[in-house]
Amino acid sequence: MNPITQVKPLDVPSAIVQRRSIKSFKGDPIAPELLKQLVELTVAAPSSFNIQDWRIIIVQDEAKKQALSAAAWNQQQIIQAPVTFVFAAAPHAGEQDLTPMYEQALANGAWNEKVVEYFKTSIPQFQVGLGDKRREYAVKDAMIAATHLVLAAESLGLSTNFMNGWAEDKVKEVIGATDDPDLAIAVLVPVGYAAEPRLNPGRFPLSYNVFVDQVGNSYQG
Repeated sequence: MNPITQVKPLDVPSAIVQRRSIKSFKGDPIAPELLKQLVELTVAAPSSFNIQDWRIIIVQDEAKKQALSAAAWNQQQIIQAPVTFVFAAAPHAGEQDLTPMYEQALANGAWNEKVVEYFKTSIPQFQVGLGDKRREYAVKDAMIAATHLVLAAESLGLSTNFMNGWAEDKVKEVIGATDDPDLAIAVLVPVGYAAEPRLNPGRFPLSYNVFVDQVGNSYQG
């Protein structure tokens, strides 16, 4: 089958409104250039101190997909979709060599030397200060990146499914990360072309769970 591409991307509001969690995918492949665009839009996501503490594993090998599906209690969308993004979170990413990040920020004119020196001191202090919340913060950053992927995919004519049902140890086996006890699995996102549309099930009225200044003071819109 030939890869399918979309000529005109949706705007962000349209992608947000149109997005549905798709449970059934066609077998059509994603064109390599489109997949690269998705990856680039995904890693454009913000993260704490820009340390980019996500680890994104693109699972597309058929045997790996079968194993990943088994790790997710045999949910078939992983097998059906041409690609599944596994979003992992590295709690100790701030301790890695961040020189490439600093050099790029300087070259882009985004940061000056003073900011870089501040970050070189502040990032280690921030990481230590997080204590046992390092994992939580890294997972949050990974989820932000996953949301970028989902909206980018929708805008480019693809469909996705946030998956929160899987066994972390089994997923780590599939992606070859069993030797990294600190690595956390944040979410799995199959990406492909929807086999069938899904309607919007609706949301609660805004006054039900949106508040102004404090819980109980319902937002009326």
